[in-house]
Amino acid sequence: MEFYVDSADIAVIGAGHAGCEAALAAARMGAKTILFTISNDAVANMPCNPSIGGTGKGQLVFEIDALGGEMGRAADKVMLQDRMLNASKGPAVHSKRIQADRMLYRDLMKKTIEHTENLSLIQAEITDIRLDESGAVCSVITELGAVFHVKAAVICTGTYLDSRVIIGDYTASSGPDGLHAAKSLTANLEKLGIRIMRFKTGTPPRIDSRTIDYSKLERQDGEEKITPYSADTKQEDLEARPKLPCYIAYTNETTHQIIRNNIGRSPLYSGEIHGVGPRYCPSIEDKVVRFPDKNRHQLFVEPTGLGTNEMYLQGFSSSMPADVQLQMLHSIVGFENSVTMRSAYAIEYDCIDSTQLDASLGFKKIPGLYGAGQFNGTSGYEEAAAQGLIAGMNATLYIQGKEPVMLTRDSSYIGTLIDDLVTKGTNEPYRMMTSRSEYRLLLRQDNADARLSKIGHDAGLLSDESYERYLKKAEMIASEKLRLQKIILPPSEKVNQFLISRGEVPIKTGIRMSELLRRPEITYESLAVLDPERPELPSAVTFTVQTEIKYEGYIKKQLADAQRFTKLEKKLLPQDINYSSITGLSTEAVQKLNLHKPYSIGAASRISGVSPADISVLLIYLDLKNRRKDGEKET
Repeated sequence: MEFYVDSADIAVIGAGHAGCEAALAAARMGAKTILFTISNDAVANMPCNPSIGGTGKGQLVFEIDALGGEMGRAADKVMLQDRMLNASKGPAVHSKRIQADRMLYRDLMKKTIEHTENLSLIQAEITDIRLDESGAVCSVITELGAVFHVKAAVICTGTYLDSRVIIGDYTASSGPDGLHAAKSLTANLEKLGIRIMRFKTGTPPRIDSRTIDYSKLERQDGEEKITPYSADTKQEDLEARPKLPCYIAYTNETTHQIIRNNIGRSPLYSGEIHGVGPRYCPSIEDKVVRFPDKNRHQLFVEPTGLGTNEMYLQGFSSSMPADVQLQMLHSIVGFENSVTMRSAYAIEYDCIDSTQLDASLGFKKIPGLYGAGQFNGTSGYEEAAAQGLIAGMNATLYIQGKEPVMLTRDSSYIGTLIDDLVTKGTNEPYRMMTSRSEYRLLLRQDNADARLSKIGHDAGLLSDESYERYLKKAEMIASEKLRLQKIILPPSEKVNQFLISRGEVPIKTGIRMSELLRRPEITYESLAVLDPERPELPSAVTFTVQTEIKYEGYIKKQLADAQRFTKLEKKLLPQDINYSSITGLSTEAVQKLNLHKPYSIGAASRISGVSPADISVLLIYLDLKNRRKDGEKET
C-alpha cells in the first residue's frame, strides 16, 4: 500500500561518494534535497580500498574541490599517509594519493550531510521512479510504499543494483560489506526504456595486523612535504595528522602454483561470473593467468584506519574459494600465520549504457533524471564523486530553469571523464588515467582552481571567501611571472658560476630571469641566490609559476589545439536529425549517430565508427542547413 510522505526538489538515490556529492551540491545550491540510502551506517563507505587519489584520480579530487565539492576537504581530515605519484616526471602527470581512515571518512561525511541545510538523509530502498504525463520525473517510491514527490532524481546506486557477491562457489544477493542489494529498481528502469549492462569488480581480503610479520616486508613511509587536496585546509592541521606506514609484499611461485592448481574453482574461469570486470585492476588469479612469465606480483599492505587492526592487501583481489584464498595468503612471505578478517570477494551489479546520457549527466529521453558514479559504468570513488557533483549541480539548475554546466575535455579531467562516457560509452568499468586526456599539460593538479573556481562560484557552490582566495593566488602568480620576465641578469661571474655548477652553458649577454628558469637543471628555488629581492610566496604559487614558465611553449601549443577543438564543439547538431537521410555518411556512422545523437560535431568526432570523412559530410550538411536558414530570413 502506498502512502504520501513528503515533497522535495531533488531525490538522490544512494549515499556513496557520488550520492554524497550530488546531495550536498543540490542542497547548497538551494534545492530541497532528500538523500536515500540502503543504510545510514554506510554513508560514504569505502568498501574497495582505503585510499583517495592516484594517477588521474588525484586530479579529479583537486577539480572537485575547485568547484566547491566536499571530497578534498574530507580527505585532508582523514589522511594517514600522503604520496605524490609520478613526482620524478613532468607536472602534467603528478597525481596525489592518500591513505585514508575509512571509518573516520564515513563518519565525517555523514556528519556533514546531517548538518547541511535543505538536506535530509533517509534510510530506504527506492524501488520505483515515476514520470508525469510529459515524461518527466515526478516521484520516487520506497520498498515500504512511501511516496515522495520530486522534480528531479539522481541515481547513484554504486555496486548495489541487483548486486551479487561471489566467493568461489558461494554466491549471495548482497551489496558491499554484507549490506543488502537494491533488488527492484532495475526492473523499473527497464520499463522506462533504459538499457542496462552488467559489470563486476572485486576487493582483496582484510588481514589482522597483529598476525603479519612486518620484519619481512618493505616499509613505505609517506612524504614529509604534504600538499593538501583542498584550498580550505590549513597546512598546520594537515601536518598534525597522525601518520601510518604502508608495506610492500610480493607473491611468489608457490602462490602462483596454488592459483594454477585451483583455477578450475575460480568463478572467473568457471563461467559463474557474467559481469565484465575492470581491465586495469585485475584479480590476482587473472594476473597469474594473463602474465605466466612473471614470477612475482607486488602487493601493498595498507592501513584502513587508526582504530582498527584491519589491513588492506592491495593487489590481491580475488574471487577464489575461501580455503584457496587462505593457502594463497599463507604462501606470501610475512603472511605465513596471518588471519583473514574479511575474505576477498567479487561483486556483480547492474549499471547503464552511459551513452543514454548527455554531457549534463541527464538522460536524453527522461527530463529530470540523472545518473552518476558506478551506475554510469565507472569505477573508483573519485570518478563517482566528480560525476555526483556535476549531476547534483545540473539537477538543481534544471529545476531552476537554468542552463546546465557541461564541462569540456580541455577544461578538466571531469569533462574528459563525462565526454568519454556519453560519446564513447564503456564496455568495462571505466577508470580515469592521465593518458585519457589529450590536454594533460593544461589539466594539472596545481591549476584546477584557475580552470574551475569561477564555474563553482557562479553556480553558488564555491564560497565568496574561497573564490577571493583563489583570485588572490592568481594575482600573485601573474605578478611573479611578470617580475621574472622583467629582471635581466648581466653575464657576471656569479651568474656564470651558478650556471656552470648546474651543468649549464655560461652566458655572454644579459638574460631574463624567466629565460634562466626555462633551462632544465634550474628551478625557481635554486634561483634564489641570484634573486635577493624576491617576495615571500606560498609554495603553491611558486610551483605554478615555475611550471607555466618552463612549459610555456608546450602550453601554448595545447591551448591552440584546444581552441581548434572548441570550434567543433560550438557547431551544434540538432537532436531531431535523422542521420539516415544524410547522403555520404557510412552505414556504421549512420547507426552510431542515430543511436548516440551527439550534441555537436566535436562530440560526433569522438564516437567510435565515425570517420573523418563522416565528419566532413556533417560539416557540409550543417553549412547547407545554415545557409537555407539565412536565406529564409532574408525572404
